[in-house]
This record gives sequence, structure tokens and C-alpha cells, in this order.
Amino acid sequence: MNEIKSFFWGILGFLKGVAVDFVKGDIFVKLSALIMGVGFFRRGQIAKGILLTLFQTVIIFFIIGFAIPNLSKFDTLGDVKFEAVFNFETMRNEISDYDHSFKILLYSLVSIVVLLTALILYLKNISDARKAELLSREGKHLPSFIEELKSLRDQRFYLILLSFPCLGVILFTIIPLIVMILVAFTTYDQFNFPPAGLFTWAGFDNFRQLSSTTAGGAFGYAFIKVLRWTLTWAVAAAFTTFFGGLLLSMFINNAKTKFKQMWRTLFIVSIAVPQFVTLLVVRNFFAKTGIVNTYMMEWGVTDFLKNIGLVPQALDHIPFLTHPTWTMFMIVFINIWIGVPYTMLIVTGILMNIPSDLYESARIDGASPAKQFYYITMPYILFVMGPFLVTSVVQNVNNFNVIYLLTQDVYYTTDLRLAAVNAKEIDLLVTWLYRLTQDYYDYKMASVIGILVFIVCASITLFFFNLVLKANKEDKFQL
Repeated sequence: MNEIKSFFWGILGFLKGVAVDFVKGDIFVKLSALIMGVGFFRRGQIAKGILLTLFQTVIIFFIIGFAIPNLSKFDTLGDVKFEAVFNFETMRNEISDYDHSFKILLYSLVSIVVLLTALILYLKNISDARKAELLSREGKHLPSFIEELKSLRDQRFYLILLSFPCLGVILFTIIPLIVMILVAFTTYDQFNFPPAGLFTWAGFDNFRQLSSTTAGGAFGYAFIKVLRWTLTWAVAAAFTTFFGGLLLSMFINNAKTKFKQMWRTLFIVSIAVPQFVTLLVVRNFFAKTGIVNTYMMEWGVTDFLKNIGLVPQALDHIPFLTHPTWTMFMIVFINIWIGVPYTMLIVTGILMNIPSDLYESARIDGASPAKQFYYITMPYILFVMGPFLVTSVVQNVNNFNVIYLLTQDVYYTTDLRLAAVNAKEIDLLVTWLYRLTQDYYDYKMASVIGILVFIVCASITLFFFNLVLKANKEDKFQL
């Protein structure tokens, strides 16, 4: 919050400084507000003046040829539809000069970013012209263009280094992110798909549609169910892999355990195999006619589960990946096999760095192994791995691979309200979003879900990090 306040106060301070420079500056400073570079021509900085004048000329052409044509249609996102009319004279289809809604949205945003950048340079031009005037009045040396380039190369070289990553972040992160957010306020879907169709602004209708839980509000119904499972999965996956890795690491590192290197190697091998290969193989294992179901039938386990009501009587197999409850359980269970080895390696490193003096002192004081674990081992591990747990929960909210690869083309929902909006009981928000975009081209609702995924992840991160920070007893672990 303080950073945001400082940012806005910084902007106000910059604007106030430009206004003061314009008012107090001479006629050439004031003319710099009309033609960039005039103030530098007057002070003998010809090269800098020429560059600024050329920059202003380019911006004017940019505004006339690019910004105005797109920004003028930004309010409607286009109104001329695509048409192909066959011309009998030329014997060819003639395409109308149609509007492309997505290009208008993207190009308008690019225009706004470029114009804001140009505005900052325009205002800085006035302030720099005023500084040049004051230096000239005081009889001080005004740096030439070559001297400024040398300064940029030597003393201010960091500006050149920072400019490229900043430009990359703007082009490949900020602009696409803003476009995605804006799409959530449009009608962009398979029925309004450019260039054949046009989409326009929808306001908050998409958000209302997602929040509606009435009888006809299938999106609202699906969102609540998917969100509930997403949060359940994220917490269950994070804590099962954490405690599984913790117990496995303690077992392997126990003084009584033989062949420690062999056990570590066996579990590390599971990491070496690509995750998607493991998931696809496991999916085949637990398929309807897979090896697991085959043995379950031979050993009578399937019939036993039918008798106690865990498997429907109409089935001749265990629905590991086709029944909602079974599939949810199996997803968490299979994820343990994938995630535990990573946690085991991390915890192993932590256990090897816990000072042996702590355990020696505890044994002298008569502490049992259980108390040593509760008062020494666990607090030390949580101190180190607290941020990792938070990150693990957030990562599992967006854990696309496990859900998608295990259930795609295998699990089919029987809930008609979920099927109406292309969702499944075992979907995470991210897999639902993926299916909406890639299979059904419902970009507007996918964008809304993407915004809500960000809100969910940000909320989880802030909540759990606050808990970690409050429970942080760093002074007890500083040696």
C-alpha cells in the first residue's frame, strides 16, 4: 500500500515540476511544449533537438495513421462485418473492408501504451529544456550529444541494461495480461469470432453470469463446484506430498535404516521419468480394462467393494477414473507418488543441516524421540519450508498436468448443468479454462475464470504468507 501511495505521489510531483518549469521557463522552454527540441536548439544542443523533433514527427504520424483509426473504434470494437462478394467481372471473391474486433482491441491498447510513453517523454522534454536554460544562465557547460552518449555508456549503462527486460515485460507480459482482462468484459466467443464475426463490450454481464446460482445459472453452479474441488485438491495435494516426503525422508535417514543410498535412488528415479509419461502410464494401469482392475477382479476385491457399497452393482470394474469420488481420491493418491520424491530431497537436505547439538542437549534433558521431533525437527522444517508450502498450494491450484492427463478422454460428467458449460466434477479452474478456450472458443468466460484464478491464488498467498510470517521464530534458529 505504501508503494502505491509513493508511486502516485511521485507522479503528482513529476507533473507539478513540469508545470513549474513551463511557467518559469523562457520563451524557448514554452515553445518546447509546442515543438519538442526547440529549447535544445536554442542552447546549442543541435543533435538532441533534432532527435526530439524527429521523435515528435514519428508520433504525429503514428497518431494519424495508427492510433486514431483504432481508438475511434475502441468503444464499439468495430461495426463492419466480414463479407465476401463474388465479382462476375473479375471472377473472384472481393473481401469487404471489414473490422477485426480483436485487432482493434489489441492495437488500441498498444496505441495507449505508446501514447503514454510519448507523453512522459514530451513532459520530460520541457523539464530538460528548463534545466538546460538554468545551466546556460549560470554559465555552466552543457553536455554535447557525444558526451551524453558516453555518459550513457559509462555512468548510466544500467539504463540500457534495464531497458530491454522492461520492454520485454511490457510487450510479452503486461499488454497480453491487460488484453486478457479486457476480453472478460466483451462478448468474445465462438458465436462472435473474428474475422467472420464481431464482438463488442458486455460490461459486467460475464461476471454476473458466473456468479449466478439460479436454476438457469449453469456457469455459477459449475464455478462453485469447480472452485470447491480446486481448493480441496490444492490443500490435499500440498499437505499429502509434504508429510509423505517428510516421513519418507525421516525413514531413510534413520540410523537403523540400511541401504540408504539405494532407497534414495529408487525414489529419485521417479523424478527422472518425465511427469507426463508417468501420468499416462498410470492412467492405463487404472483404466477399466487395466492391469489393476484385472487383478482386483481376480482377487475378489471388486466384488467385496460392491458388497459394502463403494462400487455400484451395475459395474464390473472399480471406477478409478470414471466416478467423481473415486477419481478425486485417485488424483490425490497418484499425485503423492509424483510429488513425494521432491519433498523427500528437500527435507533430507534440511535434516542434514539441523545441528546435532540440539538433539544431544534434548537427550541429556531426557526428551523422548517424539518430543525431539515435535520441539526440534518439525519447527525447524516448518521454518525452512513454510514458504515452500505456500508456493505448493498455489502451484496445485494451477496444476494442469495431473488433472488433465489422468482424466482427459476418460472421465465424462453425468451432471447436465456441468456439461452445459463444458465443466466436469474433477476439473480445476485452470483445466476448465483450458477446455473453454481450446475446445469451445469461449474466450470471454475463460478470461473471467482466469481473473478469478489470479484472485484465488493471490488470496491464498497473502493469507498463508501472513500465517507463516506470524509464526516465524527466526531468532530461535539463528546459530
